[in-house]
Amino acid sequence: MTQDAASISRLAAASAALWLGILTSISPCPLATNVAAVSFIGRRVGSPRRVFLSGVLYALGRSLAYLGLAGLLVASALSVPEVSMFLQRSMNKLLGPLLVLVAMFLLDLISLSPPGSSPSESMQRRLDALGLWGALPLGMLLALTFCPVSAALFFGSLVPLSVKAHSSVLLPGVYGLGTALPALVFAGLVAAGTRSVSKAFHALTSVEWWARRLTGIVFLGIGFYYSLKFVFGVL
Repeated sequence: MTQDAASISRLAAASAALWLGILTSISPCPLATNVAAVSFIGRRVGSPRRVFLSGVLYALGRSLAYLGLAGLLVASALSVPEVSMFLQRSMNKLLGPLLVLVAMFLLDLISLSPPGSSPSESMQRRLDALGLWGALPLGMLLALTFCPVSAALFFGSLVPLSVKAHSSVLLPGVYGLGTALPALVFAGLVAAGTRSVSKAFHALTSVEWWARRLTGIVFLGIGFYYSLKFVFGVL
């Protein structure tokens, strides 16, 4: 692979990771969690500047959680010679069925009830005691309470993509940045005291519906292509 081709490949992988992060954050369960968390924090920290800063800390917490978990999984997989060699030989074969499975979640062909993701009362009291800085661990905590769609995007798309690209930091970091962007938007709206938070929420929900289905169709097509080419050897 030439240097230009490698650069294009890295850019494409980073763009895909960013899109997966944004899609994760605007999926119904994480989106509702983000809005509720930022609004909850905003009511307790006072000034608009501190509200926005708390939103930044919350978004940073989510990003760090995703970066740490994905980086650990990818680095662990690549650090074991046998696992690394197996993945290098078989990743294309694994990607096809994985992408089809993720597409089925995105297209609501598979549906699971999300687990409860609200922090316990004792945890809320501990976070409240931290004041403004409580937004950071809150973001990390809520990031790791995966809903079915966010779990499919993270474990079924980001991690395999990062393993294939041998990227334990860059792609997970870009994905974390993508998950932070919607949270920062809502933090800015809450900080500005705008009444458009509800409208923005509904607008993002509508956008997410179309974005998730378009992504699902693309993943389904790529998954079938990889499966036919690398699993069945048809193409």
